[in-house]
Amino acid sequence: MEIHFSELWSSMGFPVRAVVVLLTLQAVACVAVMIDRIVMLQQSGARAKRFAATVQPAFEAERYEQALAESESAQPSHLAKYFAAGLRVFLARIAAGDDPRRAADLAKRALERKGDAISRELNRGMNVLASTGSTAPFVGLLGTVLGIINAFKLIAASGSGGIGTIGAAIGEALVVTGYGLVVAIPSVLVFNWLSSRIADYEAGLLNAGSELVDRLESGSRGSHVQREPDAAHGRSLGASRPAGMAR
Repeated sequence: MEIHFSELWSSMGFPVRAVVVLLTLQAVACVAVMIDRIVMLQQSGARAKRFAATVQPAFEAERYEQALAESESAQPSHLAKYFAAGLRVFLARIAAGDDPRRAADLAKRALERKGDAISRELNRGMNVLASTGSTAPFVGLLGTVLGIINAFKLIAASGSGGIGTIGAAIGEALVVTGYGLVVAIPSVLVFNWLSSRIADYEAGLLNAGSELVDRLESGSRGSHVQREPDAAHGRSLGASRPAGMAR
């Protein structure tokens, strides 16, 4: 059986056409969000790895002023912004005369606030995918209902219920339902996949922040500083599999 979409479109009433246009807009918005989030994750992950390699010597030497300067001048990435927020507070409190442990505690709070802001930024647009996945089937069902109503109008106008009279109306109704499912199913799959990637990304940031706070509190040289930007976060951002951490 061949489906001629141009014929279906020409036979659709205005309400059904409005439903099709709405579903199309939802699909386009979902594609835009998917591309935007994928590009963002890839770019920020690559920049974070370069930043980790650049700032690592400063951390190993406990030159926190230099580490802050490199964080602020680095290519924009979530890791650089995250470290800059914590180091800025730590150095400001040390300059104000606080002891290193209290300064590190305040830096930890600053990292938590910055982490919340970054999380909101990472999840920008994800509500479009979630809303489309949950509403598109019902929008398609609405188109089906409107198409069936149109079929009954044709029956009433012609006085006959033959397939030749209502076939086109029934066909457009079923096609709109299918269109709603075609839009919804990929949206749900992409939402789940991106949510896993973002959760992995956020877990890497949290690990990096925890290592930074430990380093600031202990003041000890060694593997903590080396692991902090590189192993704890760089590997997490580069990983292709989920971290297994619930969001």
